[in-house]
Amino acid sequence: MTGEMSGIFEEFYASAEAGGARPPWDYGAPRPQLVEWAETRDLAGSGREALVVGCGYGADAEFLALLGFRTTGFDFAPTAIAAARRTYPDSEVDYLVADVLDLPRAWQGRFDLVVESLTVQSMPPEQHSVAAQSIAALVAPAGTLLVLATTRDEGAEVEGPPWPLSRTELDAFAYRGLALRRVERIQDGAWWRAELTRGVGDSRT
Repeated sequence: MTGEMSGIFEEFYASAEAGGARPPWDYGAPRPQLVEWAETRDLAGSGREALVVGCGYGADAEFLALLGFRTTGFDFAPTAIAAARRTYPDSEVDYLVADVLDLPRAWQGRFDLVVESLTVQSMPPEQHSVAAQSIAALVAPAGTLLVLATTRDEGAEVEGPPWPLSRTELDAFAYRGLALRRVERIQDGAWWRAELTRGVGDSRT
């Protein structure tokens, strides 16, 4: 993410920590679109590895940890990560500061479940494709990527941030062997929920 944009989001979190309003994208609990998806599948981590992209205050990461995943959550805002660690002092989640456009190479092909919720759409449109591919590269063989984003009709102009995703932009996550298995337009068409999987023998990352 560009320094300008990462600075904007750091300012949101710093303001909230100083007593201001919570960031508008913070739900204050695990995101319902993730919870519903997990409950429908009777999802159990069973010690597998999960990663939450742009984890913010950590609610989604903690939810996955409770399901039995060994969970990592990262955010480009240091204040968000500090707040998550403080909110969940006994958590087993590994909270880290990282940039979606410059992720540790050791993470490639590592995670059995990757959850991306609203992070790519917080970035300028010219960064959407490269960010989507960076996230896709994190998924392990036989792993799953869940993408949650608000919707934009093809060709519609949006003055962001955020810049909601078009259906075509979801295809950018289908990268290096990651296949788009299911796309839902939920909540009266306001949200995308897309599920992508990597083949068991496909380790191209």
